[in-house]
Amino acid sequence: MTWDTWSREILKRFSGRLLSPVRGVPVAAQHPHPATSLRDVAARAGVSVGTVSNVLNHPTKVSAQTAERVFAAIEELGFVRNEAARQLRQGRSRSVGLIVLDIRNPFFTDVAQGVEDEVTARLRSVLLANCAEDAARESAYLDLFEEQRVDGVLISPVGDVLDRLDRLRSRGMAVVLVDRLASTESYSSVSVDDVLGGRLAVAHLLETGRRRILFVGASTEIEQVRDRLEGARQAVAECAGATLEYREIAGMHLEPALAEGQRIVALPPDERPDAVFAANDLIAIGMLQAFTLGGVSTPQDVALIGYDDIEYAAAAAIPLSSIRQPSREMGRRAAEMLLAEIESGSDGERQHIVFEPELVARASTLG
Repeated sequence: MTWDTWSREILKRFSGRLLSPVRGVPVAAQHPHPATSLRDVAARAGVSVGTVSNVLNHPTKVSAQTAERVFAAIEELGFVRNEAARQLRQGRSRSVGLIVLDIRNPFFTDVAQGVEDEVTARLRSVLLANCAEDAARESAYLDLFEEQRVDGVLISPVGDVLDRLDRLRSRGMAVVLVDRLASTESYSSVSVDDVLGGRLAVAHLLETGRRRILFVGASTEIEQVRDRLEGARQAVAECAGATLEYREIAGMHLEPALAEGQRIVALPPDERPDAVFAANDLIAIGMLQAFTLGGVSTPQDVALIGYDDIEYAAAAAIPLSSIRQPSREMGRRAAEMLLAEIESGSDGERQHIVFEPELVARASTLG
């Protein structure tokens, strides 16, 4: 084993004892025990306090044998580093904040997994916040992360937060937008071409002979909804005789979608749309449940396509057609860019990665 590999393994072992693996909560806060100092560890290991500090912060400066003695002493004494004090001294938290639009959507769970994979591989921790499509909660979490002095923030914005993000940047905090294309060159971003995704979804419905298209989503103040609707409109505009109606529901999750599905079931058959494009898969699944319970056949009576291609789409009672996004890869690439900005400072070149979505056609549109 090379020295570099060995030192990384040592750091991983120690970091694992100090931080909970998902949200960076100090283990000391979970399992308090009598305080042990660096001086106690040094005395037990037979080394200086400076050597213990080097093992914890600069392991390449000490020999493998010395580091093993120090870690044995740490294990025996139950030493836990005072992370708050270290952050105050160094001005660094070795943590990043992640604010997602709505954790109920498995798309964002996958994004968060991609972020965590990349961040924890660099021996940092992730603080996860769910704004639940609420701009006020989003603002409160930005305040919290600023107070916690996280090294950087990854955010999938629900509102117009650029002024707030500018303030964070002015204080030396790195920022990367996730699932949103940055509208300025001030920020790096990772996103999907949602206009193209909307076009793909509705073009597929039109190709199957559908002409009365209903788009169901939350407020168009959410950029992803607005872009998917724009793509749908573009596809309909290219097809003679096709129409598009937009229905805004109370959120991008199951309950309001079920209610909208029940509304459609209650309509006379000749007044129903013959196809629904749902702004995400949770909406589509909620509507599919309403159709099934109400005796409306999918796709014979109403074809249905979602967006995101979450795991449950293929496993639905009627496998759901969807627009696939590379969610986990989006999270990983966003974290990669954020960490690069943290390590190099805020003056580097901004990057904008835009993935292309992919149509996945299943039984809910094909029969």
